[in-house]
Amino acid sequence: SYVTMWLACGSSYDGVRKISRSIFERGPDKYLSRTESYWRLWVRRVPEAADPLPAKVLDLFHRSQLILRTQIDNRGAIIAANDSDITHFAGDHYSYCWPRDGALVADALIQTGHSELSRAFFEFCARVVTRNGYFMHKYTPAGKLASSWHPWMIEGAAALPIQEDETALVLWALRRHFEAFRDVEFIKPLYNTLVITPATWMLNYRDPSGLPKPSWDLWEERRGVHTFTVAAVIAALRAAALFATDFGDHEHAEAFKEGADSTLAALKAHLWNPAEKRFARLATLARDGRYTLDMTPDAANHALSAFGALDHDDPMLKAELDTVFASLAVKTAIGGVARYHNDYYHQVEREDTARVPGNPWIICTLWNARRLIEQAATEADLAPALDILTWTADRALPSGVLAEQLDPHTGDPLSVSPLTWSHATFITAVVEYLRKARLLRGARSSRPSGLLGAADPILP
Repeated sequence: SYVTMWLACGSSYDGVRKISRSIFERGPDKYLSRTESYWRLWVRRVPEAADPLPAKVLDLFHRSQLILRTQIDNRGAIIAANDSDITHFAGDHYSYCWPRDGALVADALIQTGHSELSRAFFEFCARVVTRNGYFMHKYTPAGKLASSWHPWMIEGAAALPIQEDETALVLWALRRHFEAFRDVEFIKPLYNTLVITPATWMLNYRDPSGLPKPSWDLWEERRGVHTFTVAAVIAALRAAALFATDFGDHEHAEAFKEGADSTLAALKAHLWNPAEKRFARLATLARDGRYTLDMTPDAANHALSAFGALDHDDPMLKAELDTVFASLAVKTAIGGVARYHNDYYHQVEREDTARVPGNPWIICTLWNARRLIEQAATEADLAPALDILTWTADRALPSGVLAEQLDPHTGDPLSVSPLTWSHATFITAVVEYLRKARLLRGARSSRPSGLLGAADPILP
């Protein structure tokens, strides 16, 4: 025997009593069955490829979509993590909407066909973006400005307390949404607010070299010119140019394209270290007008590939990613990839940083999988990426929840769980794996492969 309990919520006693009476009359099993059927259908908007994934990977792919939904406010805000335990460590929580996290989660929603959620996110962004076209650090689910530790003044000079990649990635993701769903009527009222004004601001927020002016990095620790941010700005300006072309706005289209090209040229000229044959993670402008490079290996430089800043066959890109991911591999039984060398955040291993450069992060490990997927030339080349997808499924809690990072020696979850970004990155990596597997099967069989675009659905 068993007992079924339920919680009825409403704005009045009569409303709650009506809900409860309905459950008594129809029976809780009927509601449970219909709810289960609904959500099983909801996670299967994208058909699986002909060759099935391992059961544990497919299960986490479905569960990750459900977990994303639990982190999304019905008014559009995508929350970084609803885990209050972090307040004991950091004095604050993750229950805010970072536009960067939101944009990357929205992209995973786009890949899996959840257009109603990505639309709601972009509408939220249109409500909170500043009139100048940039986003602030983070927002509450209601769209109010949230807590921030970025200063408005640095050494007596005014400084925008922003992370510029957050502005850029919202525009990039909006283009991904449009290419997937072609919903012109949805885009039209957002064109000025989320395309023209932000892209114009990014064009103007550059120094004479063509690089973006300083802002805070995606890890929220350093201020300067970051390779991740530059890659995001290039992608955003390219997206804006495509939008402007679509809308017959040729003057803006030309300006945005030229801006993307000149920023790319500046990236190669100022952030590439020819001696080490890789990009810096950060450049700071000295008083003599020269950039000082921080060459600490950082997994965030995967942005050069993820946002298409560099062509995938560019030798600079391969040299960068191969070196970075090899140097950030965690050489314990747990494995995975650290954020950057000697990462201090929740740091477990402080002595042997050559062996353990930092705690393994789920997103950084999955970035390595995405690198391997992109570089794969045969189906056999995909095996290491599938191993990482399986590794991720093995590191999930029984519920399917993925943490932000793991203890490098025990594999125990550290920091917040679930981290919405972790699940979104897993979804994206699975979609890219299936897409590449389908493409390589087509090449092997000499049949038309139906090459999929960046945001096209997966077909069986």
